[in-house]
Amino acid sequence: MTKQEKEKHKEKFEKALNEFVKDLKTYVTTDTGEWTVKGFIDIYKNIYTISSDTKIVSKILEIHIFPEILQFAEKYGYKIILAEHQNWYPDLTIIDKDNSDAKFALDLKTTFRRNSKTAGFTLGSHGAYFKERDKSKNIQFPYNQYLGHYCLGIVYTREDFEDDLADTEIYQVQELQEEYGENQDPIKDRQVTNVANLKSITSVIKDFDFFAVEKWKIASDRRGSGNTANIGSINDIKDLKTGNGVFSKLGEEWFDEYWVNYGTATMMKDGKTVKVSSIWDFLEFKGRKDLFSKVVTKGAKRKRKDQE
Repeated sequence: MTKQEKEKHKEKFEKALNEFVKDLKTYVTTDTGEWTVKGFIDIYKNIYTISSDTKIVSKILEIHIFPEILQFAEKYGYKIILAEHQNWYPDLTIIDKDNSDAKFALDLKTTFRRNSKTAGFTLGSHGAYFKERDKSKNIQFPYNQYLGHYCLGIVYTREDFEDDLADTEIYQVQELQEEYGENQDPIKDRQVTNVANLKSITSVIKDFDFFAVEKWKIASDRRGSGNTANIGSINDIKDLKTGNGVFSKLGEEWFDEYWVNYGTATMMKDGKTVKVSSIWDFLEFKGRKDLFSKVVTKGAKRKRKDQE
């Protein structure tokens, strides 16, 4: 596939993905901005509220929007392949039905607001499959077979409850009620709250922001979590939505080269050998301090004094 053909496929995919994202908010939220998922239901029509734990919320959100993703694929002429194993990259491989070489990686990334302006998440590994791009270890297809690597980002606000007991409440909703014999409903010793309708149950999350962007455009020059080989995102929500990350003006090639070499490239500082672990160090290491002006400093590590 020529470079021009690749760009044409990318433009088509990005346009379709952005159209899809515009409608997601309406699908998952009420008219007041709350999540339409209120809990899970048993055969007696008791509604059990869910925990606001991020792992639980993330998984249910993925399940919630998956039917919409299938419709997106059908509408725009793509097929979807799910990751064969839980820890494989990406979450979804999206392939053009008319050209199997037009593959796109899509990861679903959900996170809560730390405050009104910030949120963040990890963007995948910079380890084996990222470095050895023609290999298929822990990845659905080799990294270099994908025309683009995208994040479908979901940022939300967690509802503040007075105590953790709110996570275990049970409701019976009048609009769903059905008559059962006294001994048929096994809930006897737990309090059940009667409410008029589902909307009156407080959702555990609300106020969603959705965006879709190539992951290199929202990457920082920091690891995403502890000592694991994960790329961290920038944290400003506005910049996440507009793709204004550390490498967004430098280009994808610099993102790739930086993270392929992260933690392994070394340089001399004050007569000592140290690992390169910031974009400033890396550009200096490559002899390209002239590119300092292209770094989006807001999401980057601080410069050393001698680099200012």
